[in-house]
Amino acid sequence: MPDSLPLARLPDAGAHSAWQAELRLGFALHDGVSRLVERTHSGPLRVQKPLYPEGDGVCHAIIIHPPGGVVGGDQLAVHATAGEGAHALLTSPGAAKWYRANGHVSGQHVVLRAGSGAAIEWLPQESIFFDQACVRLRHEVELAADASYIGCDIVCLGRSASGETFNTGSISQHVQIRRGGRLLWWEQGVLAAGGALMASPLGLGGHTVCATLIAVGASAAPAVVAALREIKVPAGALFGATQMKSLVVVRLLCGDSEAARRIMLAAWQLLRPAMLGRAAVVPRIWNT
Repeated sequence: MPDSLPLARLPDAGAHSAWQAELRLGFALHDGVSRLVERTHSGPLRVQKPLYPEGDGVCHAIIIHPPGGVVGGDQLAVHATAGEGAHALLTSPGAAKWYRANGHVSGQHVVLRAGSGAAIEWLPQESIFFDQACVRLRHEVELAADASYIGCDIVCLGRSASGETFNTGSISQHVQIRRGGRLLWWEQGVLAAGGALMASPLGLGGHTVCATLIAVGASAAPAVVAALREIKVPAGALFGATQMKSLVVVRLLCGDSEAARRIMLAAWQLLRPAMLGRAAVVPRIWNT
């Protein structure tokens, strides 16, 4: 769909109108260059020109959501495929903001696929959930048997800088990762504002920021996992790294989104060379 087409705001049931947005991206390796070969969008989700800050082998795509925030009833969908041998890194220009529900559920559905020898990275900046947000998130990854993936998710509950807490609302999350048709990771749950999981040591333990990084690729050496566990975290934060053969998961609970970004970046810088075989070149947009 041409980028010049106007954005369409599509109504859902009742008087409420909501953004219904979908973005489909395809990457292919041609003559040693990972090229963006498909870019189709409807509604306010798009990618501008592909970027190559680390050479031709990796295509960086910055996903833009022009409204700047997601209100109750908005539905976003992203489908991205890296073809055989291609490498794509998807990120965002800033934090995603999920506003109060106003009686409607918002949602995001991400589907990522990587073919033989390909790699795909999902590295958006943090997501801020305002008080009274009601959100359903679904993240699905399908990898060929020798494909690789890194994905990071930083969840911030409320706007702590403004003194806002997440007292009302809910966040539903579903994550599944398959490699070579085999299920590697399955996680789902519902976090209800004010519920037991917010304060329980089996849940968030009173922390307002939760970050998860999952890497799938070559088996990480024990020294890499040991280095992950040595990353410095703020006092009172909870942090850990677990390796399950070709998968490594890094978790963090804290109260500072900036600290979460720093720690997840440090983890990515260790895991990307070890599991994807590429140096960790930081996207410029993260520094703006």
